[in-house]
Amino acid sequence: MKIDRLIARRWVIGLSGVVLLGALAFVALRSGPMAPTRVTVIQVSQGSLAPDLFGIGIVQARRAYFVGPTSPGRVRKVSVDVGDSVKAGQLLAEMDPVDLDERASALDASIARAGSAVTAMNAQRQDALARREIAIANAKRYAHLGGQGFISAGGVEAKLQERTSADAAVTGAQANIAAARQDLQRLGAERMAIKVQRDNLRLLAPGDGVVVARDAEPGSTVVAGQAVVRMIEPSSLWITVRLDQGRSTGLAAGLPAQIVLRSNPAAPLSGRVARVESLSDSVTEERIAQVVFDRLPPALTMGELAEVTLGLPKTATAVVVPNASLRRLDGRVGVWIVDDGALHFAPVRVGQTSLDGQVQILQGLEPGQRIVVYSEKDLTAASRIKVVDRLMDAQP
Repeated sequence: MKIDRLIARRWVIGLSGVVLLGALAFVALRSGPMAPTRVTVIQVSQGSLAPDLFGIGIVQARRAYFVGPTSPGRVRKVSVDVGDSVKAGQLLAEMDPVDLDERASALDASIARAGSAVTAMNAQRQDALARREIAIANAKRYAHLGGQGFISAGGVEAKLQERTSADAAVTGAQANIAAARQDLQRLGAERMAIKVQRDNLRLLAPGDGVVVARDAEPGSTVVAGQAVVRMIEPSSLWITVRLDQGRSTGLAAGLPAQIVLRSNPAAPLSGRVARVESLSDSVTEERIAQVVFDRLPPALTMGELAEVTLGLPKTATAVVVPNASLRRLDGRVGVWIVDDGALHFAPVRVGQTSLDGQVQILQGLEPGQRIVVYSEKDLTAASRIKVVDRLMDAQP
C-alpha cells in the first residue's frame, strides 16, 4: 500500500510538471518572445488622390509705405497716430525747416535784383541801338561828303569808327542782357530747389491707408530715408506662405486656398494663390507663395500666423495605400505583402501624397493584394504574424 501511494504521488507530480511545461510553452508561443507579431492588414485598391499642399504663412501687406524725409533733420510735428485712416496727400508729419525760409527770402530778393538788372540791360541795349542808328546815318553822310571833297578823309574815317563802336556797344548790350537773363534763370532754379526742399519737409500720405507705426516723435533727429511714419493699404493684405519643396509639384498661381487664421480657427476663409515667388529658400528647402483673400476678414492684423491649404487637381486613378504601410529595407521603399500567411517585401515607386496620409503607388503593387499597415515591431521575411483588426485592442 505504501509503495502504491508513492507511485501514485510520483505520477501526479510528473503529470503536473508536464502540464506546467505545456502551459509555459503555450504562453511563450502566444505572448512571449516567440509569439507571432500582431499586424493589421488591408487589401490594396485603386483610387485618385487630392494631393493638397499645406503650409504656415504670415499676414503681410503687399503695399506698405515708409514715409520719411529725403535729408537729415529734426521732426517738428507728427499729425497722425497709430490706427488712423489717412487719405492720399494728407499731412502725416512735418520736419523743422531750420533756415530754408530765410534762404528762400534771400533768393526772392536776388531774383528781384536780377530782374531789375535785366531791365537795365534792355535800356542800355535800346540806347546802344539808337546810338548805332545815328552813327550809321553820320557815317553815310560823311562818306558822301567825303566823296565830293567837302570833308577830309580823316573826318570820314572818324565817323566810320564811331559806327563800328556803336555796333560793338549793341553787341555788348545784347551779351549783358543774355548774362542777366541766365543769372535770373539760375536764381529761379535755386529758388525752385528751395521750394522742393521745403515741400519735402511736409511728409504726405502717398495713398489711402492706415498708419501702423510712428517711428519718430517731435524733437527727435532722423537721417535721410529713415521712416517717421509707416502705413499700409489694408486692401493689399495677403499671406506669405512657405511650402515644402518636396511636395510642391503643381504649385501655380490661381490655385484655390483654404485659410485658417490663428485668431479665429473655427472660421476657415477662402482665397487663391496670387503669385509664386521665383526665389526659393535653399536653407529650409521651401518654396514661397503669396495667397490673397477672396474677401478680407474684419480686424485682420499684420504678422498674424495662418494655416493655408492649397487644393491641387486630383491625380489619375492608380493604386492607393496608407502612408503608414511604406517601409524602407536595404535602401528601398516598399511594402510587406501577405500571401497565405507568409511575408515578402515588394519595392514600390511612390507618386503623390495626400494630406490624409494616402500615397499613390505608380509601380510594384496590384489591386487586390493584401499588405501590412501597422505591426508591433519590425518585420522580416521569416516573421510569424497574426492579423488583427486593431493593435491596441488585440489580445494575446
